[in-house]
Amino acid sequence: MSFSASRRLRLTLASLVALALASFMAVVITTAPAQAATITVSTAIATQNGSTATVRGYVVGQPTATNTVVTSNYPNDYALAIADSAAETSTSRMLYVQIPDAFRSSWGLRSNPTLKGRQIDVTGTLTAYFSHPGHKNATAFAFAGSTPTPTPTPTTSPTPDPNIPAGYYDSAQGLSGSALKSALHNIIDGHTTMTYSAVWEALKVLDQDPNNSANVIEFYSGVSTPKTNNGGDANNWNREHTWPQSHGDFGTSNGPGTDVHHLRPEDVTVNSTRGNKDFDLGGSAVAECSDCWTDSDSFEPRDSVKGDLARGILYMAVRYNGDDGFADLEVNNSVNGATSYLGKVCVLLAWHSADPVTTAEQARNNKIYSTYQHNRNPFIDHPEYAESIFGATC
Repeated sequence: MSFSASRRLRLTLASLVALALASFMAVVITTAPAQAATITVSTAIATQNGSTATVRGYVVGQPTATNTVVTSNYPNDYALAIADSAAETSTSRMLYVQIPDAFRSSWGLRSNPTLKGRQIDVTGTLTAYFSHPGHKNATAFAFAGSTPTPTPTPTTSPTPDPNIPAGYYDSAQGLSGSALKSALHNIIDGHTTMTYSAVWEALKVLDQDPNNSANVIEFYSGVSTPKTNNGGDANNWNREHTWPQSHGDFGTSNGPGTDVHHLRPEDVTVNSTRGNKDFDLGGSAVAECSDCWTDSDSFEPRDSVKGDLARGILYMAVRYNGDDGFADLEVNNSVNGATSYLGKVCVLLAWHSADPVTTAEQARNNKIYSTYQHNRNPFIDHPEYAESIFGATC
């Protein structure tokens, strides 16, 4: 082989190697995962536009009101205040961080008071909290520079209820999304209705205290109170519409106004505090309702009934679609006031997941089916239906 031919061969091989390396680098560069930028607290305060961001700041306390942050004797694990300086004392330079259920045991100050002064990264939505610049719907928490703790995935699954009638859900098999919602509506539609006065006696059976047959358990507060203490005065219990009557203007009419899948016993004062508010996290403590929280437009019940509540609300959104003279009830991810919508569905789905179906909830569903309405709550029987129908919203 001549020198010139050998040289041309070497050049050709070198070109091929360079081309291969360039192609490899292009693949590496184009497939490398993008790293989300971390922003400061001051930037987060100035960017309250609903966008998602990872914010880095020092834990300086717990917000309990718009202009109040406590730095000791923390009341609960529901919120953090973070700032660009660990020594910050002005609430105007703090970002209020909502802590979802799944993170409270690890990142709430009541359980972890030594978090104060630590620098953390939080990923979530930049939006007002406590009517103050805030950060909500967090999906990850981490100490600055460490690997984030992602939202835990619950592994607990309820034992299937053997009392579900054979074939009850056959027409829903293999469906998802709006098709599944429509099929479930047709299955549970046309139930036996009752009068509003008959609801009193039904709740005395459905929500009886398992440890005292003379009492009922108030839904939000968890207080056991005599069945005979029903009425409309302070310290009585009354019939709480978890889907408020004004969100659809159905009043106490037979149908949504008397549907015991969503009606529950509750203390008159607590019921009044809840009013017609949507459901969301946080706020101020509710008198006479331990571990309940509220602000101007939302209410949060105690943890142990959040899933029960969510499944009752989702039932209402499937059962009442406007085809029977009542409003078309729908869930969305907003706070709505007096409309036929109720929110926030993404919070409700999180509660549904974090507080799984219990045997007591199954027993209540069975009693409604066998004794009162002769229809069932699909989200108690098949919890997976909730994500299939409503999950795309979140």
